[in-house]
Amino acid sequence: MVVSAALCLGTGNCQAQTAADPVQTDGLIEVGDAAVRDSEILSRIEKLLAEINGYGAVTVSVSEGVVRITGQVIDNAAQDRLTQIVNRVAGVVAIENETEISGTLEERLAPAVDRIAARTRNLLANGPIFLVAVTAFLLVAAGGWLLTTRIGIWTRLAPNPFIADVYRAVARIMFIVTGLVLALDIMNATALIGAVLGAAGVVGLALGFAVRDTVENFIASILLSLRQPFRPNDYVDIQGDQGTVARLTSRATILISPEGNHIRIPNATVFKGRIVNFTRDPNRRFGFDLGVDADADLAAALSTAVAALEAQPFVLEDPEVGAWISEVGDSNVILTFTGWVDQTRVDFAKARGEAIRAAKMALEGAGFGLPEPIYRVRLDGAQDAAAAPGERTATRRALPVASSADLPEAADPARAEPAVTGAAEREREGLDGGENLLDAQQRAE
Repeated sequence: MVVSAALCLGTGNCQAQTAADPVQTDGLIEVGDAAVRDSEILSRIEKLLAEINGYGAVTVSVSEGVVRITGQVIDNAAQDRLTQIVNRVAGVVAIENETEISGTLEERLAPAVDRIAARTRNLLANGPIFLVAVTAFLLVAAGGWLLTTRIGIWTRLAPNPFIADVYRAVARIMFIVTGLVLALDIMNATALIGAVLGAAGVVGLALGFAVRDTVENFIASILLSLRQPFRPNDYVDIQGDQGTVARLTSRATILISPEGNHIRIPNATVFKGRIVNFTRDPNRRFGFDLGVDADADLAAALSTAVAALEAQPFVLEDPEVGAWISEVGDSNVILTFTGWVDQTRVDFAKARGEAIRAAKMALEGAGFGLPEPIYRVRLDGAQDAAAAPGERTATRRALPVASSADLPEAADPARAEPAVTGAAEREREGLDGGENLLDAQQRAE
């Protein structure tokens, strides 16, 4: 039937379409006086079809309860509906639907034109209430935009500008949803509210899975901006990446490495990762190891190096300098020294280097040797293969006397290295607007 209907629409000439087999009804076949007369069945079917549009060209005949239908209908749906109507008439035993699909284009288009006209009339009738609903929605949405844009209450409520923008965005969405619900209620279409909210939930869930990493980074940005785990120019270690904090954006944390490289770490990684902040406490401890002769006076060596460290102006008196024997090596004894410096006044790396130089010079000036590893090779058959063990120290080369040259300006602990700090400052003033969620006025975590 579908193929024939397509041919009819294309050629404008249709042949009769008939059911292959009569349609059997589900009712009992009555006999005798209980059987419904054919004339009554025919009269009932004709009256029904006269009240339904689209069946004016249909002819019905009834014989012994078998209904035979001929004529033309608009489409297959009308043909099937005709069979269903006749099937519900009492007394019908079987139905032979031999109707044809009409090939006249005007007749095929008439129902569609009627439907369009009816819907147009309905739209015109509901036009005023639709305009009122749209006006109410626009008023609520515009009022929400003004409240979230012109009034500075959000800045006072939020701890930083980024959170204030989040508050504004949430408030705008709430105003838009309120306006939409109000408009649907005015149009008496409240049944659509549940559908709209359900569709919004499904769309939100799908988008959440699609941009899960982006959403995770955004939420982490909000939490980091609230907690403020570091400040600009802090030197930190985040999951093995070390550098000076340049800024915190809505997507990533940007560090400047000691080599001047930009390190961009997703905020989700920062929030969930291990953060070591070397700058939070201005006092920082340095440490280093020095080796002295195994037969040296270790107590005197410790005292000499400690006195040299305490004499340095950048080493703090409180906490005190620390020193101890770490281990005994193959040809020396390892001594460990520690001290504290104020990072706000000196460069940590340079202070540690100067402390090592001062301790080394003090030990060498006091006659303590800082030996290198010495190995003795024995050759079978050599005359001096059985040398006495005491000869090992006699063969050691003479150590040079430690000199006290002036410290170059580049190694001065009081001289800071502004290159990395300057790079971080330039990053904060970048071409992309310099978005930075770190606020020096906000309380740090």
